[in-house]
Amino acid sequence: MAGQLRHMLRDDDVTHDEQRQILELGMKFWKDRYYRRPFEGPQGVAVIFDKPSTRTRSSFSVGVAELGGYPLVIDKSGSQLGRGEPVADTARVLTRMTSAIVWRTFGQDRIETMAQYADVPVVNALTDQFHPCQILADFLTIAQHRGGVRALAGMTIAYVGDAANNMSNSYLLGGATAGMNVRVAGPQGFLPDPRIVADAKRIAAENGGSIMVTANPREAVENADCVFTDTWVSMGEEGEYAIRSKPFWDYQVNDGLMSLAKPDALFQHCLPAYRGKEVTASVIDGSHSVVWDEAENRLHAQKALLTWLVGMQRGCSEFLE
Repeated sequence: MAGQLRHMLRDDDVTHDEQRQILELGMKFWKDRYYRRPFEGPQGVAVIFDKPSTRTRSSFSVGVAELGGYPLVIDKSGSQLGRGEPVADTARVLTRMTSAIVWRTFGQDRIETMAQYADVPVVNALTDQFHPCQILADFLTIAQHRGGVRALAGMTIAYVGDAANNMSNSYLLGGATAGMNVRVAGPQGFLPDPRIVADAKRIAAENGGSIMVTANPREAVENADCVFTDTWVSMGEEGEYAIRSKPFWDYQVNDGLMSLAKPDALFQHCLPAYRGKEVTASVIDGSHSVVWDEAENRLHAQKALLTWLVGMQRGCSEFLE
């Protein structure tokens, strides 16, 4: 197998079959945390944070170590990126020292520039536009509870809340890639970018799925297999909570809304969660909730993604099995 440099910058950077392959790898890492060690040496993996993090920092740091590598964790305050160094220059330097680059940053253009100038795989650990690693973890969680990765195609998932954010975009593209029926609900003024919706509809049609965007949360959740939400206020906007949250109260995931989903529906939240706001305590701490499995699965899904990307670049087919 010839090597091919691949990146994960947004959820549709992989095909249906490739996403399934990554998730199957994730299942193997879930069962055996040391299933593959592609960074044995240890080889360095740059893990860069322009934004605060708990789950992303923990899961990538531990994950790279369990893959046999050294997580080179770089905070914005301790890097030249934070002082205005061009992204291209940073990419050229890190490419010569590391085997992969993981970045949690702001605009999507920044990580696209990193990938343009890097000669190693680049992974989007969250931007303002997309959060593909979270979606892989979420779908891995469904697969664990609902009969495996191949069971994902044809399932119905519903995301309610701020439908104009990065999670909504990623559920649309990731779910379409998986062949799911994706429903996204948010108030007027907080609906997804029509360009993302158009991309998702095209991908869904190719994979046997469907896309619904609505302002009606009940319509979105009805008979769904899994219900997702996210905080109503993004990082850095906490001081505006009272104002920002006003349009979203009808989209709170509570017992009444969950009752419209399938009786055995799962509930997921990427965390941090604010009980009594976007979700009630009775839901996130109740029988439908799998949020702690979901949080753990960031580790397994990201290890699978890094292993797959390195396997593609090095032409190591055994890494992809």
